[in-house]
Amino acid sequence: MDFIQISLFLALLLAAAIPMGRYLERAFALERTRMDKVFGGVEQALYKVSGIRTGDMNWKQYVVALLASNLAMAAICYLILRLQGILPGNPAGIGAMEPLLAFNTVTSFLTNTNLQHYSGETGLSYLSQMAVIMYLMFTTPATGIATVMAFMRGVTGQSSLGNFYVDLVRAHTRLLIPLAVVVTLVLVSQGVPQTLEPAATAHTLEGVEQQIARGPVASLVAIKHLGTNGGGFFGVNSSHPFENPTPFTNVLEMLSMFVIPAALPIAFGHMAKSSKQGWILFAAMGLMFLAFLTMAYISETNGNPALAKAGLSQEMGSMEGKEVRFGIVQSALFTAVTTAATTGTVNNMHDTLTPLGGLVPLAQMMLNCVFGGDGVGMVNILMYALLAVFLAGLMVGRTPEFLGRKIEAKEMKLIALALLVHPLIILAPSAVALATEMGSTAISNPGFHGISQVVYEFTSSAANNGSGFEGLGDNTPFWNISTGLVMLFGRYISIITMVAVAGSLLRKTPVPVTLGTLQTDSSVFLLILLATVLIVGALTFFPVVALGPVAEWLTIR
Repeated sequence: MDFIQISLFLALLLAAAIPMGRYLERAFALERTRMDKVFGGVEQALYKVSGIRTGDMNWKQYVVALLASNLAMAAICYLILRLQGILPGNPAGIGAMEPLLAFNTVTSFLTNTNLQHYSGETGLSYLSQMAVIMYLMFTTPATGIATVMAFMRGVTGQSSLGNFYVDLVRAHTRLLIPLAVVVTLVLVSQGVPQTLEPAATAHTLEGVEQQIARGPVASLVAIKHLGTNGGGFFGVNSSHPFENPTPFTNVLEMLSMFVIPAALPIAFGHMAKSSKQGWILFAAMGLMFLAFLTMAYISETNGNPALAKAGLSQEMGSMEGKEVRFGIVQSALFTAVTTAATTGTVNNMHDTLTPLGGLVPLAQMMLNCVFGGDGVGMVNILMYALLAVFLAGLMVGRTPEFLGRKIEAKEMKLIALALLVHPLIILAPSAVALATEMGSTAISNPGFHGISQVVYEFTSSAANNGSGFEGLGDNTPFWNISTGLVMLFGRYISIITMVAVAGSLLRKTPVPVTLGTLQTDSSVFLLILLATVLIVGALTFFPVVALGPVAEWLTIR
């Protein structure tokens, strides 16, 4: 039965990803398509009102436009959080958010991370939930989608990188808003609240008055998954029955967060005029995902040896921290999906996963290319593909080429920078946190699990995922500042370097295919790509993984 559940979900995902891939390629095409007749009128009106010039941009103009728009979003949202106590839309009378927490929150949602050091139902007003959280839940995945489209245009040799503002608008009008409306309505039909009424008052059997939080939940839950955001309206996220009431909504939320990342390699194949090229990338990410999902499922099904030693039955698997209505399979699947798609939404407590079960989300975020979020994972797997081509070219003694364009020193320096920054912003702050009282006092579990808590927090921040080992007491100045900076570095250094790579590749004259050209749409290249990802990941992160989840697993056996 468990196998059937997983197989059915994967079949539904594939059935949705294939047409979605074709749709994405058409929706962001540089030439006119039939979609312009449907969406063009609204988009042209937005361009006119906003004063947007729709001409092509070079890579520097694209990056400047992206950074400027994101900076403006951050400033507006920070002011709203700081002033929410005196602004309307606050029936619960929630006060202003503390400055450092507001910085962390804005940074988190601006970078599509949605790491939460607050509890949504008590920390934010309805206005803040909508004008800050939901607003950024639309604009930040749209930013990621725009970035990956520009990158794929550069890699595939399109006429230009496009225009950031046009891509940003299209991501809203042609993709996120229509999908969010549909998913919201389905969630409402399943019992997810969508209201601006204040908290409901209930009287318990003991005669005590209880306040039941509610609000515009369904609309937030829809975009938090479609946008691979992850921040919850409620503190316990998608394990709350108001966010995720049934097994059907559980599957719907997983499909919502996975369909766009899964469709992007297929869209890339269409843009490259080689569907096989897209399927090679899809297969590489898919094989890694299946391996991690298998590990998570087996680990949680076998139960927790530490609980077994304490006399607790593990016949049903490790149910600690899991919802009974979802069980092991839907919890393990959700855990693998949310960190593969760098979404961060959770339907179970990751802190209570078995050591090897907890290694799965940690490892997927460390690799950061197992499908990834809306745009991010696709950019990263293409980065590894360029690295794999370069390494293969060195081994056979010829200039590396990818889709007819030479990969030279300039591109490799930028790729090396992106590859080195990711582990640096995870491992360096983790070392500081573990070595100083500022960070170590937040650890709730001493020993190896405490190391995992700290490393998970920074890995989640660097990968712009947002999930956490929530045993960590992270709402302190140290954690708000450190994770805020890690989120910013993890988001924007990668974006800037990869758009620069795309601009560099686009300017190059295509070279003809020869007998010595490495075929990047072959099974051989699939193996080279997988080896590159896993070897780089293992060499970088294995020591810290050995000190955390692996050591914990060995001690409890």
